[in-house]
Formats: sequence, structure tokens, C-alpha cells
Amino acid sequence: MRRVISILLENEAGALSRVVGLFSQRGYNIDSLTVAPTDDPTLSRCTILTTGDADEAEQITKQLHKLVCVYRVSALEEETEGGIEREMILVKVSTPNRNVRDEVKSLADIFKAEIIDVNAEIFTLQYVGTSEQTDNFIQTLCKLAEVVEVVRSGVLGIAKGTHYMRG
Repeated sequence: MRRVISILLENEAGALSRVVGLFSQRGYNIDSLTVAPTDDPTLSRCTILTTGDADEAEQITKQLHKLVCVYRVSALEEETEGGIEREMILVKVSTPNRNVRDEVKSLADIFKAEIIDVNAEIFTLQYVGTSEQTDNFIQTLCKLAEVVEVVRSGVLGIAKGTHYMRG
């Protein structure tokens, strides 16, 4: 089962390396990794998407808590249970003729994607949604046009409601 783990860690050299090293040492795979500074310049927020059962997820969080550079760890549950996940993708598609361009524009409207760069041969689109929605968007787009390039941000996650992580 997919697991989203959110970590507040020190914003300093080597901190991310220690977190990733823990996953490597334990043989856990990282499917996506997103890291950025928080509103506190001394802390970064790291969101990791991994797979495993409940016991493995618990083991990972326990091991993460032991790292010196880690302040807080939270395993986010699926959106229906209390977590919100989003992923951003940038997609370049070939638009060799007016018909393809019109179909891509219509699809962008339906999915509420944004066309962020246009020239005579290529459209670049931006889409934000859950991982499942982004997969669906790409699959649908592939049926209309040749997808030239896809860039994914990786999963971002935050708890619903009044639950939050601060240093």
C-alpha cells in the first residue's frame, strides 16, 4: 500500500542525506521525494511517497524519529481519512495541426489544466491533482496527441483540518 510520510527536518547540509540513507539501509524504496524550506528558515518539509504495509510504515516512522536532524514525522492517511495529497505535472505535447490543438485545448478545459507555453508545434500544459488524477490526465492526453515530455513534482501532502506540523 502506498504511504505518504511528511517530515520536518533541519534545513542544513546532510540532513536529507541521513533521511534517504535510512530508507536505503532498510531496503525501502522511495517512489517520490519533495523537499523545500518552510516558513521557518531553519526547517525544511520533506514529503516521501513509499510503499509498504502498516508494520513497515510504523518501522519507518520510528526509525525517522531517531535521526538527530528530524523534528517531527507524520504518516498522512489517504484523503478520505484526513490527508490531502497533490502532485503537479508539466506535459509537452506535439500539436502538428489545428485539430490536435483544439482537442488539447478542450481537454485542458475539461481537466482544468493550464496551457502555459504555446508555439506552432508544441503546447506545454500544467496540471495539479492527486496522483491518480494526474495519471488519468496523462493517459487521456496520450489518446489525443503525442506526449513529448512529462515532468512530475512528486507528491505533496498535508493533514486536513486543525492538524499541522510546526517546529
